[in-house]
Amino acid sequence: MSNLPIFAVMYDFDRTLSPRDMQEYQFIPSLSMTASDFWNESNSFGKENKMDSVLAYMYKMISKSKEKNIRLTRQSLVDCGKSVELFPGVETWFDRITDFGIKEGVAVEHYVLSSGLSEIIEGTAIGKYFKAIFASEFLYNSDGNAVFPKSAVNYTSKTQFIYRINKGVLDPSNDRDLNKSTPDDERRVRFRDMLYIGDGLSDVPCMKMVKAYGGSSIAVYNNSYPRPEVADDLIYHGRVDFVFPSDYSANSSLELTVKNLIKKSKIENDLRQEHQNQLKDVETSQLSLGWS
Repeated sequence: MSNLPIFAVMYDFDRTLSPRDMQEYQFIPSLSMTASDFWNESNSFGKENKMDSVLAYMYKMISKSKEKNIRLTRQSLVDCGKSVELFPGVETWFDRITDFGIKEGVAVEHYVLSSGLSEIIEGTAIGKYFKAIFASEFLYNSDGNAVFPKSAVNYTSKTQFIYRINKGVLDPSNDRDLNKSTPDDERRVRFRDMLYIGDGLSDVPCMKMVKAYGGSSIAVYNNSYPRPEVADDLIYHGRVDFVFPSDYSANSSLELTVKNLIKKSKIENDLRQEHQNQLKDVETSQLSLGWS
């Protein structure tokens, strides 16, 4: 499988794989707050202090936990992941898509690029399926309590992780290899062999970037509500290739489209390999005739 061409599927998490923000299932209720109250307070705090919204909500998670005398630890957040709900078909999606790729001669890899919390994602029923989780994360003190953001991933900083996947530099602290000049044909995952799946405007930078470099982007929406105008806007302005309901079930429109994109990737890789082999044959013939 290591010699197979790689097809990378990258996902946002909240409202893409799960119907709501991941903090809303267990963490926020533990504060005896409603989701709207927590987010309103967090957003107001961020605006008042001219803070990045991700840093603002992480600060509020720490301060509110202290205020309620609740320990905010890595394990407590991982445990929060167990209560996160997923869209239909998500729990079996990764095995189905990965197995399909193997049958087609493609190694499918799954990644998360999220402004949510890595710890909670790890604790979900699907955390084990991701080759890497690029998300916000806390730093913990010697007592195990969250004290500071270790990483804060917003909608624009997500794009750096596409480059990391492209080059195979998955360690967020390794900027040296990330910024090193690397020829396209030596990069681990070609941009054209990438797919980004997200739910809205916060995913636009990633969607546009992947699409601009020859890959594909899909916008999904919660089918429990009317199709949002933003979905049509993304298609109209060429920011995504497809829009589907968040139905990951077998034989759904989303699954059939992703499978076709994997097939397309395989065909293009085969044609590229055939072309390279033909060039090598020509070079070998020239050498045998004494041409230089």
